[in-house]
Amino acid sequence: MTNNSKLKTLLCDPESGVCEVPVSQNKENEQVLKLEEQLTIHYFTDPICSSCWAIEPQLRKLKLEYGTTFSIEYHMGGLLPDWSYNSGGISKPADVAQHWDEVSAYYDMPIDGDLWLENPLHSSYPPSIAFKAVQLQDPKKAVTFMRLIREKVFLRKENIADPLVLETSVRELGLDVEKFHQDIEFKARLLFDDDLRLAQLFRVRSFPSLFFVSKGEVKAQLIGSKPYSFFEDALLKCLPTAEKTNYSTDWETLFGYYPSLTALEYSVLANMDRSVTENFLNALSDEGKLRKFETKNGALWSIK
Repeated sequence: MTNNSKLKTLLCDPESGVCEVPVSQNKENEQVLKLEEQLTIHYFTDPICSSCWAIEPQLRKLKLEYGTTFSIEYHMGGLLPDWSYNSGGISKPADVAQHWDEVSAYYDMPIDGDLWLENPLHSSYPPSIAFKAVQLQDPKKAVTFMRLIREKVFLRKENIADPLVLETSVRELGLDVEKFHQDIEFKARLLFDDDLRLAQLFRVRSFPSLFFVSKGEVKAQLIGSKPYSFFEDALLKCLPTAEKTNYSTDWETLFGYYPSLTALEYSVLANMDRSVTENFLNALSDEGKLRKFETKNGALWSIK
């Protein structure tokens, strides 16, 4: 498995909205990309990328409003190969803890940095390969799997590089655990290597990176965390005649679409002022209609 692309720094810059990787000198960049004819968003991400967690509200809204007009291809980027480096003030897991707490406040998305003090990951490669293994079974459930392990790592402080945590997540989705273990040892590793090579072809330098590809050409791209209008503008640049789907914004419908939501996510999806969202969701929780999971840096509400 490819392991020669070392991370420049695990620190993600809130103002630019990106988690960066070093410039690659690989000559494979010169290869010709074979791109789809239909509109496809190639999304380069990583399970522990805090800036990727920050764009969940925007991606979820884009799917609701324009989901019939595009598909998303999820590619793992290999943000944290291991801890055999010392750069950007980061040399050990504990160095990330305060940073995660700071970006949580900046992005208004719950992230508990204490993970890196209590239950640190040695690498983001195991959950990335696990995602590829789940993709082999069910591409749609793979997206749900990514959401699940992100909630576990960002809010619940679970080490998603732990094989037991990954297996439990697979079981929670009703997937074939035996096949998962078989695929994670070979096929999924090859697919992960393919993702790393594709990232080089697209010259990906930071996460999240989204490339809007239509008729064999990259028509637009988004790098880092951006407001929803940037996502909509990028899509309309590719599909000027795309019509927006009107969806119901009542709480039961939104939680029917997405069983778990943060306050910011609900605010973006329901077009509700952020200043009142938390009180609204807390009231539903107090009435027993939602479950609330609290962290020191925010909460997650889920449907009962």
